[in-house]
Amino acid sequence: MAKVLLVDDEPDILLMLRMAFEDEGHEIVMAADGRMALERLVEHLPDVVLLDMMMPVVDGWGVLDAMKVEGNETPVVVVSAKSDPKDCKRALELGAIEYVLKPFDLDRLLTLVTAVAGEDADAREARRRGAIAAQGD
Repeated sequence: MAKVLLVDDEPDILLMLRMAFEDEGHEIVMAADGRMALERLVEHLPDVVLLDMMMPVVDGWGVLDAMKVEGNETPVVVVSAKSDPKDCKRALELGAIEYVLKPFDLDRLLTLVTAVAGEDADAREARRRGAIAAQGD
């Protein structure tokens, strides 16, 4: 199974996601803000990141920007309440491979993360391009 970095400033969401992903056999690392997420990325080398966008200290945009600058290609699935298509497209253009809106379907999210963790770089890039295309202009 995968090592998943969960990044969200809402403790209830972190706890719920941690329990669900651990029940599926995934190893979990958690961060409550973007600065902590960037530290955990280096320390723990996760297979997948689930990233909230609206957080204190460093938001999700800052995490995606820093990952791009550092050349960190860990796959990121954004999980956000920000529903504006422009936000979705921007996140995908910054390197996120999927954008899931809150409230989310937990089973779908579990399936998505398992699939992403098993994909190679080419498959993840195809997934990201498909998500961008689905956004339109």
